[in-house]
Amino acid sequence: MNREKILGPLDTANEDDHSLRPKKMGEMVGQREVYERLMIAVDAARKREEPLGHILFDGPPGLGKTTFATCIPRELEVPIEMATGASLRAPKDLLPYLTNLQEKSVLFIDEIHRIPTAVEEYLYTAMEDYRIDLILGEGVNARTLNMSLKPFTLIGATTRAGMLTGPLRDRFQFREHLNFYTDQELTEIVKRNAVKLKMEIDDVSALEIARRSRSTPRIANNRLRCVRDYSTAKENGQLNPEITLKALEMWEVDTLGLDRLDRKYLETIARVFMGGPAGIEAIGHTMNVALDTLTDEVEPFLLRSELVIRTPRGRMVTQKGLDHLGINDISLPDQKEAQDPETDSDG
Repeated sequence: MNREKILGPLDTANEDDHSLRPKKMGEMVGQREVYERLMIAVDAARKREEPLGHILFDGPPGLGKTTFATCIPRELEVPIEMATGASLRAPKDLLPYLTNLQEKSVLFIDEIHRIPTAVEEYLYTAMEDYRIDLILGEGVNARTLNMSLKPFTLIGATTRAGMLTGPLRDRFQFREHLNFYTDQELTEIVKRNAVKLKMEIDDVSALEIARRSRSTPRIANNRLRCVRDYSTAKENGQLNPEITLKALEMWEVDTLGLDRLDRKYLETIARVFMGGPAGIEAIGHTMNVALDTLTDEVEPFLLRSELVIRTPRGRMVTQKGLDHLGINDISLPDQKEAQDPETDSDG
């Protein structure tokens, strides 16, 4: 079978473009429980010569949802069609993907929670019965056309599984939640990708990059590229732990992986609002930063790291957050009092 036909649009770009994404699931580091379950399903589908069951991946950005989705077709040696939920605004946008699918092929929809209800309803019969019902014409002259589809596998990826409707969620045979990575796993990823980037990196530098990558491979790869650029521009390509630290400091990434915007968020609550509680709108206006930037990009890691907490009255910096900033002249209010639901002002 023609290799490009198997891989579809995944490898139409130059394969020497230093892409760091693994090509096979066996090359992936971390998520071993997910890997083992999926390999059982893949092996069973191959032996039965049937399409793989529909799969839904959910979890924060950068943990490998798309990587799994693009590796699975290679394991099965089948073509893949790729779409995004935001691009499927009407049923007519979905039809070309479904009608062009080959038998046992994969349709991957990224950010599947963004699909409108009208489009989602077309997926119900497509996923269960491999058919779609088209309505031609209007009024009394309208008629329904039943179109059969070739058996296929739908793989969906989402960062907000709760936004999917129940009927759509229930039609996925496999649901896999991806977890954050350990420093050891990220260190291995950094070392492997350094080889792909034709870098020589020592264990200490790789571990330092991993520690400052928020337990997320995508961020680790970005940090690695930043270190490579610094090494190339400032150190004639040389790399050691000292140079690695200089590079990370140049990009203002601290020991916990916080960047400048993260620290500004913490400092605003600590200095302007005396530790909080403070409403997100007040924080956003004070920083002159869009609210969705704070809630989607800044807060998740700070909350997970226990540097801030959310209460009914607003956000509060924790003692751990103050210690990280080196602030010792602020006395935090009673967090129990701040969590009193009768004084809710933040929502």
